[in-house]
Amino acid sequence: MLELIQITNDPAFAQRCDALGGFRLFVDLERTGKAERQAGRNTFISTHGLEDVGRVKRTLRASRLMARVNPLHAGSAAEVAGVLAQGADCVMLPMFTQAAELAEFIRIVDGRAPVVALLETAGALATVEDWAGLAGLQEVYVGLNDLHLSLGQRFMFQPLAEGAVERVARIAQARGKRFGFGGIARVDEGLLPGRDVLGEHLRLGSGAVILSRTFHGGNAEAVFEDEVAALRSAEAQLALRSPQQVQADAERVRATIARIATELAARA
Repeated sequence: MLELIQITNDPAFAQRCDALGGFRLFVDLERTGKAERQAGRNTFISTHGLEDVGRVKRTLRASRLMARVNPLHAGSAAEVAGVLAQGADCVMLPMFTQAAELAEFIRIVDGRAPVVALLETAGALATVEDWAGLAGLQEVYVGLNDLHLSLGQRFMFQPLAEGAVERVARIAQARGKRFGFGGIARVDEGLLPGRDVLGEHLRLGSGAVILSRTFHGGNAEAVFEDEVAALRSAEAQLALRSPQQVQADAERVRATIARIATELAARA
């Protein structure tokens, strides 16, 4: 079963996710450079604080809690110490570009928690073979939003259609690392519907995906649980596909992404 990652600093909502099972909660402390990189885009800029790590952690019974810190900087050691003291189960490093940065971050963590590498730069993609096997690294997660910007692409899912995500998946898996990518909308929503994204996760052997904001955007209490149930039902159905169906779906998804990218370029 695909692990669903939910970004939140709301302990009550985190508790609802925890009760569903199969979740990882995610407190996001990244600030450095994010507003500038994503200016003018409808993207999530977190307002989470260090104390939110502890507040969410105390509500959880079964789910892991991940904290994303800032890119490697002079204060990284203090930042890591802070999130670990608050109870984070794993720590994510964003926006690195080469193996040396990730290796230094792993050295700072020093075995106190698993490290998740967030691959979201062209440099990290180009050097993935150099760092994917590092000891202390548990998971390689491909962040499509920043990665497609770094690659000069128009649509978030272009790295999926053009083979970059599959290449990373195979490299990570060959080195015994967990792998995940992107975000996912509700099953039948999104420019690229959640069902299609889910099918690609299963094809590539992904272990985790971040739920988009549409899953929980101020709706009625029952809506979130219903949408997660719909996602799990689609996951079970997609798992029954024949190899021929998997390949046909992948080709259709690639064509859909290429069409959307072309349309977005034309509008620009």
